[in-house]
Amino acid sequence: MPLPRSERSASLGYSVNLLDRRAEYRDDEAYMAELRASPQARCVVLQGDVPLLRQHADGAAALFAKSDLGELGTVREKAFLGLDEHGPVFAALLEAPAPENDQGHDDVVAMDLRSLAVQGVLPPPVLGVLAQAKSLMHWHQRHRFCSNCGQPTAVQSAGWKRECPACGAQHFPRTDPVVIMLAVRGDRCVLGRQARFVKGVYSCLAGFLEPGETLEDAVRRELFEEAGVATGRVRYLASQPWPFPASLMIGCLAEATSDELTVDFKELEDARWFTRDEVRQMLAGTHPDGIGCPPPIAIANGILKAWALDGETL
Repeated sequence: MPLPRSERSASLGYSVNLLDRRAEYRDDEAYMAELRASPQARCVVLQGDVPLLRQHADGAAALFAKSDLGELGTVREKAFLGLDEHGPVFAALLEAPAPENDQGHDDVVAMDLRSLAVQGVLPPPVLGVLAQAKSLMHWHQRHRFCSNCGQPTAVQSAGWKRECPACGAQHFPRTDPVVIMLAVRGDRCVLGRQARFVKGVYSCLAGFLEPGETLEDAVRRELFEEAGVATGRVRYLASQPWPFPASLMIGCLAEATSDELTVDFKELEDARWFTRDEVRQMLAGTHPDGIGCPPPIAIANGILKAWALDGETL
């Protein structure tokens, strides 16, 4: 089994996933049939985008035995995720039950991934597996038809490919890269907030990477577009799978080359400079103005800690 990693990324929510994905075996039908038939096979189960958990006296579990699937509902899609120390792990996507036919199970609850992470309901390696499953099943739900000819597609490669029987086009799960960055100048940094944020919370600026664009250029473009920050050097810090629905957050530090800010108020409600001491107060929850930052599960929190507490620089 893979060992836990020591890089900064591994300290972030949804980033620890110890499954051996066995990607090279996804097209080996005999091997996959053996894994599906294994008495040790288990599933993480999603209804739509929401994981199901089984409650027990000591907490909650996200892995269900194969025999549990029938009582939970009709499986719409299934995919092989990988092997852990106990055996194969699959993802199962259930058909949404009709309200009048939902029998319910007293010990089974649905809980969104963000709440699971913030509340610490499950250990980090399980959160990582659920993030993998959620993003993959979200793709399946929205790619049932061929984008080339419009015909229904069929699942292949143990759930990691859809193929069109009509035109032969192959479709693969996608991950959307997002740059998220802290612009720094001396002992200060730029943070912003959107109107949808919790009151008083400021965060790193972020935006989607565009086709034909390097990470560094995406960082420079987004900082200038959203806050008018002119940027020089850019340094990668860490990355984080963000299953809302299927992004990869790519965390960076960026060198602001002037003090000027020109906020795009269509994108942001506010953006301003903060001192390193202020960021430390925000991380500790002691800022005198009640200003806060994202929770520890988010890469923005990790970037702020790297700069304000660990002394990471460009």
